[in-house]
Amino acid sequence: MGGIITFKSAACADVIYFDDVARRMMALMGKEAAQQGIVTVEQLPAAIAQLKAAIAADKEQHRALVQDEEAPMEKTGGGGTRPRVSLTQRALPLLAMLEESLAGKKPVVWGV
Repeated sequence: MGGIITFKSAACADVIYFDDVARRMMALMGKEAAQQGIVTVEQLPAAIAQLKAAIAADKEQHRALVQDEEAPMEKTGGGGTRPRVSLTQRALPLLAMLEESLAGKKPVVWGV
């Protein structure tokens, strides 16, 4: 994988992530990190539950942390750095997509 990954659904707008973040989201949903993939309508409830569990764990882990004026940095897949963004911040757009897709009975795909 390289660059960016775009998650798509006929039920809502696209969600775009850098590839390292996208791979993490795929794993959290129980999907293989691959160039192309799909979360079928039947798989959406499980993917939503897994993502919600990861968000809850992230919130619990960071509940006691207080952000400094200067956000801590994290390493990128390419060896650079970027401001740290919590799992919760990264996952919420994808969670919204999954929920809208379930309501609309549409799958979520990437790499197509």
